[in-house]
Amino acid sequence: MNRILIACLTLTAAVSGVALLAQAPAAPQRGGGFALGASMPPGGPAPQLDKISLPPGFSIAVYATGVAGARSMALGSDGTIFVGTRAQNVYAVVDRNKDNKADEVLTVATGLTVPNGVAFRNGALYVAENNRISRYDGVLDFVKVAGGSGPAPKQTVLNGKLPDDRMHGWKYLSFGPDGLLYTQIGAPGNILDRGDPYATIIRMKPEGGDFEIFARGIRNSVGQTWHPDTKEMWFTDNGRDNLGDDQPNDELNVASKPGMHFGYPYCHQGDFLDPKFAMGHKCEEFTPPVVKLGAHVAPLGMKFYTGDQFPAEYKNNILIAEHGSWNRHKYQGARIKRVIVDADGKNPKSEIFASGWLEGDTGYLGRPNDVIIAKDGSILVSDDWAGAVYRISYKK
Repeated sequence: MNRILIACLTLTAAVSGVALLAQAPAAPQRGGGFALGASMPPGGPAPQLDKISLPPGFSIAVYATGVAGARSMALGSDGTIFVGTRAQNVYAVVDRNKDNKADEVLTVATGLTVPNGVAFRNGALYVAENNRISRYDGVLDFVKVAGGSGPAPKQTVLNGKLPDDRMHGWKYLSFGPDGLLYTQIGAPGNILDRGDPYATIIRMKPEGGDFEIFARGIRNSVGQTWHPDTKEMWFTDNGRDNLGDDQPNDELNVASKPGMHFGYPYCHQGDFLDPKFAMGHKCEEFTPPVVKLGAHVAPLGMKFYTGDQFPAEYKNNILIAEHGSWNRHKYQGARIKRVIVDADGKNPKSEIFASGWLEGDTGYLGRPNDVIIAKDGSILVSDDWAGAVYRISYKK
C-alpha cells in the first residue's frame, strides 16, 4: 500500500487527473465521473466560489484542494474526512489545527478498483469498490502522523463477490440505524432487465455476512441516508437516458420497509411507463418517488441536516448534491438542492440551496457530488470536477 501526502494541486495531482480521465468509462452515464460533460482540465479547474449563490447569511470557502476525483465522503470520529473516488485512491482530508481548512490530504489506500463508497464506524473505514467491500483498521492511527508516514491501515475484505460491471458499478456505502451496512448494485446499462441482484439496494452485516436485497427497481442510486426520527431510508436515483431532455425525472425515494420495488425498468418517476420495458406492467404496481427532482440533474449524495449551526428551519431538511447533466442540450443540476419535510418526513417540497457551478448552457465550474455534516454544524461538499471539498457555513 502506498501512502502519499498530497498538499495541493501540484504536478502530481495534474498527472493523477490525466490518469483519471484515461480510466473513465468509454460510454458516459449520469452519476459517473470525468467522462461526463465537457473536458476537464488536468488536475481539475481552480474553484470559482465567487460564482456560487447561497441564501443570506451563508458563505462558502475551500476546505481542501488536491483531492483528485473527490466523490463520496465519510466523517471520522476525530473529524478526519475520508473521501472515495472513481479512480484508484481513497483519501483522508485532515484539519490538524482546527481552522476549518485542511492541512493535509493523505492517500489511505491506492491500487483499488473504483473505490467510490466510504463509511466510518467504530474506528474503522469501510470502502466499497466495484465488486468488493473492505474494512480498513487503524486509519485513525495512520492520519495522526503528518506526512503520511503513520502505520499502514490493515485491509480486510468483507465481501469480494459482488458483480464487477463497470457501468453503474460504483457504490455508495452507509450504515443504517439497524447497524447493517448498505450499498447498491446498479443496473449495468441504461435500460435493461438483468434480474437480481442488479438494480437493487443491498445490505449485510458489518462483517460481510447475511447478504440480502433490501429494495428493487432502482436504476442507479449513489446516495442514501436515514431520517433522524422515523429511521426510514431516503435515497436518490438517476433516471434512464435517451428519452429526451425533459423526461424522465430523477428521483428522491423513501424505503420505509424491506421488499419495496421502485419501478425500474418498467416505470419511471412513478407515472411514466417505459416505452420498451413496460412489459404489461402498470405504474400503480410500484412505489413512486416522494419528489421528482428534474430530468438529468444527476442527484448523488445527500444528508438530513442534523447540525445546530444553520437556522432552526433547516433542521432535518435534506441537502442533495446534484452532479449535473451530461446528455441534455441545456445542462441542469450542478447545485445543492434543499428538500423541506415535516417532522414525520411527510409533505416534502424542494428548492435550490446553492447554485452557480453551471455557466451558460453546458459549462461546468464544478460538480457537487456528496454532502456531509461537519462536527461544527457546517456542511462539506465534495466536487470531483475540481478535485476539491468546500465548506458551507452560516453566521447571523
